[in-house]
Amino acid sequence: MAVLSGVYHSCARPGAQKFTAIIPVEARDGYKSGPFKTIYLLHGYTGSEMDWLRHSLIEDWSAHYGIAVIMPDGSNRFYIDNEESGENFGILTGDELLRVTRNMFPLSDKREDTAIGGFSMGGFGAIRNGLCYNSSFGAVIGLSSALITDKVAEMKKGDTRGEVVAPYGYYRQTFGEMKNVKGGVNDPKALAAKALKSGTFPRLFLACGTEDFLYQPNLDFHTELGKIGYEHEWRAAEGVHDFRFWNRMIQEGLKWWLEAK
Repeated sequence: MAVLSGVYHSCARPGAQKFTAIIPVEARDGYKSGPFKTIYLLHGYTGSEMDWLRHSLIEDWSAHYGIAVIMPDGSNRFYIDNEESGENFGILTGDELLRVTRNMFPLSDKREDTAIGGFSMGGFGAIRNGLCYNSSFGAVIGLSSALITDKVAEMKKGDTRGEVVAPYGYYRQTFGEMKNVKGGVNDPKALAAKALKSGTFPRLFLACGTEDFLYQPNLDFHTELGKIGYEHEWRAAEGVHDFRFWNRMIQEGLKWWLEAK
């Protein structure tokens, strides 16, 4: 296995962009040259590009399945674009990062060989960008995803309640005008309906712990997908908002993606 830390100059942000990569090359296999199936894994709020490597068994699963794993720094920006600041983390996550890493490493450029996943804020980013860039990603794995757009749309100054853990100003700066959130380019429900209508939509794996504070919005999204006829995999199991749950579910998610018939 090769585990590498990288920095490149991003045009989407713009500025220096960090990422960690796991490339499944082994001497005993004659250093296989790929192209490798790849999952882009996103971290949560206040996290970093090292979280998956530090707290999960993702390196073991990379070796087991022979897949590459790319983990970018999301910088608390929910992996979406911000017109005011010019930090376009949606473009970075859904387009630029794929092009850059495919130039660096022997990664497959096939849609069916490319997945995106994450937990919490990263789960939101995976769902949002998997649906927005549905011609690039064949599968999405969202774990305890921060599907809080309905709550954000209702926020008023001074609100910090329920699933909304940061102050009003943070969400206003990140998502823009609250009145434009629902039904917009960052609303997973609207994006799912749009992708389904287009005929090109990724397979979805959604999981959340039943004791997780984000369980209800995840359940709501699952229910909405059922209403519009978007077939998907839904896992609700005992667990809270931590890596004990995510480590278990990323294994199930990878198996679901890679062993699909």
